[in-house]
Amino acid sequence: MKKLWLVLGFLVLTGCSSKLAYNNLDWLIYWYMDDYVELNDSQEAIFDIKLEGWIDWHREEQLALYLAQLEQITEEIKQDKLNKAVIANHLNQANEHVMTLRSKLAPELAELASRLSDDQVIYLFAAIQKENDEEQEELDEYDSMSESERLEKLIENFEEGFEENLGDLTDEQKAMVANAAPHFARTRGNWLEYRITMQDEARRLFASRQNTEAFQQKLTHLLTHPDDYRTEEYLARRKANREAYLSLADQLVKTMTAKQKSHLLKRLNKIIDDIKDLQED
Repeated sequence: MKKLWLVLGFLVLTGCSSKLAYNNLDWLIYWYMDDYVELNDSQEAIFDIKLEGWIDWHREEQLALYLAQLEQITEEIKQDKLNKAVIANHLNQANEHVMTLRSKLAPELAELASRLSDDQVIYLFAAIQKENDEEQEELDEYDSMSESERLEKLIENFEEGFEENLGDLTDEQKAMVANAAPHFARTRGNWLEYRITMQDEARRLFASRQNTEAFQQKLTHLLTHPDDYRTEEYLARRKANREAYLSLADQLVKTMTAKQKSHLLKRLNKIIDDIKDLQED
């Protein structure tokens, strides 16, 4: 299971793009049964069959798409063709991969969810609520920081993310990050609000899951249409942050040193090799 999701780590062209995969797959983590629900023998047998099918589908139909995109990115880096439009296109493709994954798994996850007992549902939402409380504590701690402290932390996070993929940043690149950071809107509170809204809707659906067909259809919609549960403010901030990120990434790729380019290519080639290994498993 973990190996399947690790392959989605190909979304690492630069620092923040890796977050795309996390932010759009967090719904799936809720259904990671070992952490949230203890399945009975019958449920576990059904889950195992479905999981085997998901992995086969993913290997046979999706890995080749990831591989093709990574190889395209690699060539664009070698030929110095990366720019804002090219990076935006790759982010769009990455989002399409995530949506394909959602659309494939969501109906079957909804069918599995209809089999949960009342006690399992109670345990599931109790576990999620515990995480919400922990997230709220972290958000409160962040809100207690001064504006300058929050900005410093944001810059530090950006630098760490980009350096993971490029290696050490130059002084010029660090200045670019510092200048761009104030233009990013805070969305952590919006994200937690969205998460709670999704869970409240899911809880309402579970209360009427006796109508199995209607429940499965509505839960599938919940899992595949996340923007329906994000506020207009959140959507606007996400859009603005995406544009700010693309502008920053565009600046950084234009100033990549030979050493940074080599570092990035090595990381991408490692992921390409991992995907090829998965195809052969």
